Amino acid sequence: MVSFRDSSVVIIESGRTLIRAGLGLQDLLKAPSVEIQARVGLRRNPGDNANGASSLKPGESSDNLRPSASSSRASSLPFQSSPSAKVHDYLVGSQLDEALEACQDVIVSWPFADGDVRDWTQAEALWKYVLFRTLQLKRTQNESPVMLSMPAGLFRDSSERICQIFFERFNVAGFGLLDRPMAQLYAAGQLSGVVVDIGHEITDITPIYDGFIMQNARSSTPLGIRDCQVYLANLLRSNQSVMAAASPPDKPSDPEVTQRFLDDLVKYVWMEGLVRVPSDGQTVEIPEDEGVTDIAAVLVAGKEKAVIETGMKKKLTAKASAAEQARAREIEALDLVTVEFREYSITLGKERHRFCEPLFDPTLLNGLPVERADPYEGRILPLQEAVAFSVRQTDVAQRQYIWQGLFVNGDLTNHVKGIGAALQSRLAPFILSTPDQATEVQPRSIRVLTVPEYFAEYREKGDGFAAFLGTSIVAKIAFNESHGKNFVSKTDYNEKGPHAILEMSLASL
Repeated sequence: MVSFRDSSVVIIESGRTLIRAGLGLQDLLKAPSVEIQARVGLRRNPGDNANGASSLKPGESSDNLRPSASSSRASSLPFQSSPSAKVHDYLVGSQLDEALEACQDVIVSWPFADGDVRDWTQAEALWKYVLFRTLQLKRTQNESPVMLSMPAGLFRDSSERICQIFFERFNVAGFGLLDRPMAQLYAAGQLSGVVVDIGHEITDITPIYDGFIMQNARSSTPLGIRDCQVYLANLLRSNQSVMAAASPPDKPSDPEVTQRFLDDLVKYVWMEGLVRVPSDGQTVEIPEDEGVTDIAAVLVAGKEKAVIETGMKKKLTAKASAAEQARAREIEALDLVTVEFREYSITLGKERHRFCEPLFDPTLLNGLPVERADPYEGRILPLQEAVAFSVRQTDVAQRQYIWQGLFVNGDLTNHVKGIGAALQSRLAPFILSTPDQATEVQPRSIRVLTVPEYFAEYREKGDGFAAFLGTSIVAKIAFNESHGKNFVSKTDYNEKGPHAILEMSLASL
């Protein structure tokens, strides 16, 4: 039986727009050491036209291997595929960042943005960069097994092709493939629930029951971080402090320059954690009992700094005069914050907390410049309606268990707190709450999940890293179990080929 050292295990999380990776598993699972955007760049040839390359055909694979069966575009992020491009032709990670900063003529493509693999050469270039450039592995002496998480619903052909790439191109010692929503739910310590993964422009909703994804109930809604940014940028046009910096009265800026300033400011604001989502139960204060603080609980929760700052604030408040205290309460009620952005001091008010409103009311985006891949027919469902719709597609007897695991994550949740509680309160009307109408199988409540605080490395990072944490948990179990059914070994691959990946049984973990 093959056994692997924990220090040699590689974890890779491939999302629509980000790839995270790390080498080695410890008793206390580590956060990812690598994070790159899931995009590649190809320098434009002199004969290419301005809109792409005359030789580029969207959706075409770069070799004779089978491409993804998906042909529809779910994402508006750019995608181009060149049939003549090789893996080494693509710029990835810091190489691409430097080329774009230098204003080089580069075609950028996002091969995972539609939820499947749109171009195998581009996908291979990304994974190769992660393994051999950032993690410093050696292909000829590769003793590392890899556990890879990917968006749910991959085609069987895609799963086999991924397995083939990792064994034949990267020479891995073992390989496991995990659905991203399952990894996210494992990170929260649950087997049943509904995972709401808020991405850049698409939110994926995945109901899971007893460790199995309800494939017929999965759905996506074309709402994401991009929509929130467009909405808040428009709101900030009414803020005099913002507009004085974006387009000074004595030297007005070009409209496009002003819009870029607003877009960049909005991104800075939410990534700095200056946005919250108003909702009942959003925050939980550190409990105190007659001035006695539970030091052990504070240390476990990692909130030592918060407790010290709260104590200092109380002491200062006690010494302040009545007038000073009244003024402090007035300022606190206004909820003003001053940020230093591009050499400007900009004051923002409560409008910044409206950042996530389009997720729950897409009609707020009407008339705003939101780019979508294809014209969206019909009404875009608010997030709460989309989640409720997905859960209603599951069996009635399963719903009460699924509603006990509402897990909202994605990169947005690393910086904006309270989204789960806000969604929970808006979902309440969709479940039975009248006791005299209840039956044994009717759900009575919705429980919001978070990553447990005992994962020290993830405590302050937010739930957006749940997919990587869950993939690490599965890797630690799978690569150390005795039956070898939860990953593909080199022996398995030599005997069965890429088809071996379809015989994996991660659900038995």
